[in-house]
Amino acid sequence: MAQFEVSDIVRALHEVRDEWRDSQRRSREPGAREFPSRDALTQIVESLKGALFPMRLGPPDLRHESEDFYVGHTLDAALQALLVQARLELNFNARLAPRPASEIDASATEAVRQFANALPGLRRLLDSDVLAAYQGDPAARSVDEVLLCYPGVLAMIHHRLAHRLYELDLPLLARIVAELAHAQTGIDIHPGATIDAGFFMDHGTGVVIGETAVIGKRVRLYQAVTLGAKRFPTDAEGNLQKGLPRHPVVEDDVVIYAGATILGRVTLGKGAVIGGNVWITDDVKPGASVTQASLQNNSTPKAGGA
Repeated sequence: MAQFEVSDIVRALHEVRDEWRDSQRRSREPGAREFPSRDALTQIVESLKGALFPMRLGPPDLRHESEDFYVGHTLDAALQALLVQARLELNFNARLAPRPASEIDASATEAVRQFANALPGLRRLLDSDVLAAYQGDPAARSVDEVLLCYPGVLAMIHHRLAHRLYELDLPLLARIVAELAHAQTGIDIHPGATIDAGFFMDHGTGVVIGETAVIGKRVRLYQAVTLGAKRFPTDAEGNLQKGLPRHPVVEDDVVIYAGATILGRVTLGKGAVIGGNVWITDDVKPGASVTQASLQNNSTPKAGGA
């Protein structure tokens, strides 16, 4: 059996961690875990998905007569685990703005309580997303197939949960939940994005939706669509300004085809249709149709023009 100098590597890694912690002004004092756990949140989200859709995303041997018992038991365990993660995030934030432990615990408990109370409303929103996918894809044979198989629906389950956590001032938990879906689907939705009912991403791979994007009802988009920022304003010291509205507003009933890139705080008016592979940095009027050909025609100089 080969022998490795593990003790030397352990010591060297310890030195590297200390250098990092010193550079980030982190404590070297031994203690409990400082940060939320990605593995714990993976389990929490899986439990929440089962509680939201018990007969489709719950255990394979679940029967209707046990549905409420399963939901209650699963939900209680998931919320208790989420409370632990919420405390970790708020405790970590308190290193910059110290707060009493009792206040942190009360804030975490109230946030998880509000999150739990939001779950029935999130289920209704997700039902609208599932129905939009079924109605919008001629290949879909049933709403059950859509829920079980479509990556866009999986991404939206994660987003609806993550967005509520984001609204409750738990942005790190929200981002982890969002990135779990990103890793599985290739769909990157920032948890800050506001998305109304009946949202459908067909295929979905490569979709990017930024933090301050606002999307209306019954919006449909296809793979590789980007709703991104055009520029990143900085302050007097050259630091990026956080949280400014910098992503598109997409009004109700808009359709955006594959590969389209929409940048900046522009508005796509109600019922607009955006063609594939177009690049948009200006507002689009309600009901307008924008294609590569129309953009080229608009940019062609008129005869005799200066």
